[in-house]
Amino acid sequence: MRIPYTGPLPPPSIFPRSANSLPGAVAAISKFLTAPPSHKLPDGVADPQSTVILSGAGISVASGLADYRGSKGTYVLNKSYRPVYYHEFLARDQARRRYWARSFLGWTNLHKAKPNPAHYAIKDLADMNIVKRVITQNVDSFHSEAHPDLATVELHGYLRALICITCQKGLPRDVFQESLSRLNPAWAAFLAEILESGALTTEDPEDRRAKGMKANPDGDVDVPGAPYDTFRYPACPHCLENPPILKDGSQSIVEVDQEGAWKATSTAGILKPAVVMFGESINAQVKEAAERAIDDSGRLLVLGTSLATYSAWRLARRAQERGMPIAILNLGGVRGEEAFFKNLPGSQTGEYGVRAELGTDKVLPALVDQLNQIGFTSKKDISTPYEERHKNSGMFKDMLS
Repeated sequence: MRIPYTGPLPPPSIFPRSANSLPGAVAAISKFLTAPPSHKLPDGVADPQSTVILSGAGISVASGLADYRGSKGTYVLNKSYRPVYYHEFLARDQARRRYWARSFLGWTNLHKAKPNPAHYAIKDLADMNIVKRVITQNVDSFHSEAHPDLATVELHGYLRALICITCQKGLPRDVFQESLSRLNPAWAAFLAEILESGALTTEDPEDRRAKGMKANPDGDVDVPGAPYDTFRYPACPHCLENPPILKDGSQSIVEVDQEGAWKATSTAGILKPAVVMFGESINAQVKEAAERAIDDSGRLLVLGTSLATYSAWRLARRAQERGMPIAILNLGGVRGEEAFFKNLPGSQTGEYGVRAELGTDKVLPALVDQLNQIGFTSKKDISTPYEERHKNSGMFKDMLS
């Protein structure tokens, strides 16, 4: 995965024109989801009446996550932002120290964060038998938490666990966080301070600085008395207990210091996040599952993503090439979006395609209520307002890559 289009994309054209307001967008997407299957679909589609959702960072903004290209996104506010690439993570101990130091600071708020009304609205759409599949680029696990019974492909993996690059066994992220805290007491004390000050509730460098969180010229947080090259991380517990045989047939070496931190003399036992890092390829089985989710559906609803990553854009292009109607709900422009809506009838009111620029946390709950009113039921008591059916809260800052 690469980092394309770090700046904002061109603004969208809204259509139908009525979709420029909340009621208009809800009405248009309602027609989109309930229209008869497109006659352009190929023969043999498993479920031509169903919808597959493709989601991105924008859907989780209401949970407190930073997006990437929005007005308050990581690439906009933090011009010096540069992630740790996969090849660097594998090859260099110092790169891993930097990655895990950043991740250590960001994890607490992510762990506390919760799905927002948009995620729960998707559950309701699944209960209505409208949405059958979800493909998400997000690594926050909010989809699987909000609708565990809905088939969901996590295209870029998830942060809730780690995986050993040698033995391939996993480790829960919260267990790993406890080890990082124990091995890095100065960082743990600093984290407590910035959580108390609220510095992690903003992506704005000036706001963070005012709350005691200063950054170095390269964009990394300046932790007093704790440089990044001293940050320590544990070894894979499975490899530590039973050092595996390497691919070349040799016996691996896994060594730790007196407190359990991985030592550079080791030849195995390196843990990585269970996400697709920048520069890493998507697992072939995951890629195939995402393609099947597109191929088995009759229409595509794109939520909270600019489709800037090729892995997501190619799925939307696949849907278009298969004759699937496409609706996009995203704040800001979308990569190549004009091609997804060419040749639409000028008189159409949403049944063939929709482009709206409103928050998913506002539109999707209202959409559920609208569909309830026209006969699609997701709850036994549909008279109860959506907000009373789904209560949640949460907050997160993206410092994890």
